[in-house]
Amino acid sequence: MSVFSVHDLRVRFGGIEAVRGVSFGVEARKTLAIVGESGSGKSASLLGAAGLLPGSAVVQGSVLHQGQEILGLPDRELRRIRGAEIGFVFQDPLSNLHPLKTIGEQIGEAISVHQRVSRREKRERVLALLDDVGIIDPQARLADYPRHLSGGMRQRVMIAIAIALDPALIIADEPTTALDVTVQASILDLLKRLQDEHGTALIFVSHDLAVVSDIADDVVVMRDGLVVEKAPATDIYDRPRQDYTRELLGAARLGGPKAYAHGKVREASRPLLDVHAVARSFGARSVLDDVSFTIGQGEILGLVGESGSGKSTIGRLIAGLDRPDAGRISLQGREYSQPGPGSILQGDLRRSIQVVFQDPYASLNPRRRIEAILSDPFVIHGTVDKVKLRETVEQLVTEVELPTDILDRLPSQLSGGQRQRVAIARAIALRPALIVADEPVSALDITTQAKIITLLARLRDKLGVSFLFISHDLGVVGELCDRLIVLEKGEIVESGRTRQVFEQPRHAYTRRLLASIPGRERLPAAARFEDVKYG
Repeated sequence: MSVFSVHDLRVRFGGIEAVRGVSFGVEARKTLAIVGESGSGKSASLLGAAGLLPGSAVVQGSVLHQGQEILGLPDRELRRIRGAEIGFVFQDPLSNLHPLKTIGEQIGEAISVHQRVSRREKRERVLALLDDVGIIDPQARLADYPRHLSGGMRQRVMIAIAIALDPALIIADEPTTALDVTVQASILDLLKRLQDEHGTALIFVSHDLAVVSDIADDVVVMRDGLVVEKAPATDIYDRPRQDYTRELLGAARLGGPKAYAHGKVREASRPLLDVHAVARSFGARSVLDDVSFTIGQGEILGLVGESGSGKSTIGRLIAGLDRPDAGRISLQGREYSQPGPGSILQGDLRRSIQVVFQDPYASLNPRRRIEAILSDPFVIHGTVDKVKLRETVEQLVTEVELPTDILDRLPSQLSGGQRQRVAIARAIALRPALIVADEPVSALDITTQAKIITLLARLRDKLGVSFLFISHDLGVVGELCDRLIVLEKGEIVESGRTRQVFEQPRHAYTRRLLASIPGRERLPAAARFEDVKYG
């Protein structure tokens, strides 16, 4: 019998039916993966089933937990079930953990809100839970606040809260999306181990079939609020029936990239950017140590490494948003960043280096329409006559493959992929020589990622712009970048042509990153989907 099952579930927000007759179930010790793009209804289905949607949402159908109908239960009864019998692990642990409470307090609350326990017993159980989820030296971590922990450690704390009362079911909603590849692999291994030890049923929500490939027993594929396909994982990966499932498999980077730099081998070009012996520290902590590399004209250089390796610090230094403690940075032979006070980027250099940030939701002013946002570069630098401004901006959005009618919209009226295209349009507006792209696709679902990667490659070919592409996702950089640099704890441990790094890694750290790419066990079955192209 299913531990948790949903039958003909429907969720409506005003006049929009976000979930349309969805049914699925999961048994003890089994993992059900629910997969689909952003807006497919996967999270709305589970939040609606668990009674976590706002009161304005209308939820209909049937939801059985341990054979009991829970849809429509009073809030008091649902609160008794949630946490005690159903544990939750959400995507962003930082926003789901209280910033002003220690992790010991928060895990303890998960116990005491449902059970009466002594202070001593609660402390012992919290320590045991921290140890169970792999937190080193739990005793020393009890008094830490969430800000003291890395992203992976915060997610382990969320898992400790979810399993605190040994629930029959854990619902994990995109729990690894914001994590680098090695931390992602460790979280997946942890969930599998806890499931084996506790006999828990697991529902794992994701946009990426590669991520769930090594953990799922059954897969539900959703699109536009409907179940497109539902089958055992082996059938989904080896014998998908629906075109949309095959499309998701084509976008998934099972076992690594499907190509290297879009299959092109670009000849070495003249150096555009030269980073020489750069070092940077924050207080007593050294972030970068003697980092040197070049970027050629028209080249896409990938910079990969785990969180905390110093990737974004390099990006900020190159973009002129920070200064090094030692070393120098030059663009086309002009030195512009070195230790000392004063403005970093001036005049044409400021136009020559642009940035695309990770979060398209935060990098666009929510109160300004897209036309105003994209007009700013031309207005600030006085490069376009006001009479031709609208025409110029229309041409700009066309270059990033957006319809011109989005110019009259606000960022909130666009999808995540559309917002990132607007951010890219803003970056290329003044025809820069170099764009620093700092994790530009990590906040997007897998099919949107594939489209943005294709767009960046086209822009490089059309405009001749160079990219420093910063990412923790080896699958992404393998598809896009001509060369790779691998960064560990502020030092370059490996560099070379993309194919060379992937196929003949020299450093143990690089091999560890490659071994952590999800979907390696499914790679032979998925190989035939390598031909899928995205435009």
